[in-house]
Amino acid sequence: MQSFSTADLLDEYPESIVLMENFVSYGEVSTFFGKAKTIVAPEDNSLVRQALETKGNNQVLVIDGGASRACALVGDQLALLAIENEWAGIIVNGYIRDSAVIAEMPIGIKALGTNPRKSIKKNRGEVDIQLTIAQIPIKPRSWIYSDADGIIISEHNLLASEQKN
Repeated sequence: MQSFSTADLLDEYPESIVLMENFVSYGEVSTFFGKAKTIVAPEDNSLVRQALETKGNNQVLVIDGGASRACALVGDQLALLAIENEWAGIIVNGYIRDSAVIAEMPIGIKALGTNPRKSIKKNRGEVDIQLTIAQIPIKPRSWIYSDADGIIISEHNLLASEQKN
C-alpha cells in the first residue's frame, strides 16, 4: 500500500474535507485509503456483514450507525471478513467490540469506541447512499484517506499522480 500523510495531502489539496469526529484507531493498520462504500446501519449490522462478504477491491467501508452507543457494529469476525475479502479499512460512526483481538489484525478500523453488546439482525439499513457524519457529507465512491492524524475525504484520488510515476 502507498504511504501518505493526511496532513501532507491536505496541505497539497486544501479543498479536501476533514471528518472532524473523535474516531479511535483500532486494528494493526493505522494508515489506509480507498473509495468509500457507504452503509447506514441503525443498531443492525446485517448489511455490514453482507458487504464484507463481498470482494472489497481495496475500498473503505463507511458505516453510519448514527453514533449509537447501544451496540457494536463490527467485531473480530467481521474484521476477519474484511481482511479475507481485501477491504482497505472500515470507518464506523458507532462502536466496535473485540478490540483486543482486532488490535492484532492486519486491518485499519476507526470507530467512536467500544461496546461488548452485539447488534440486532433484522436486515435494516441502506447501502450506497450519501451519509452525513458530523455534518460532513460522504458520498459513495468518494476517496477516503485515514491515518493517525485523522480522516480526509475527496471527490478525486489524491494519490493518482503519484501512482503514475
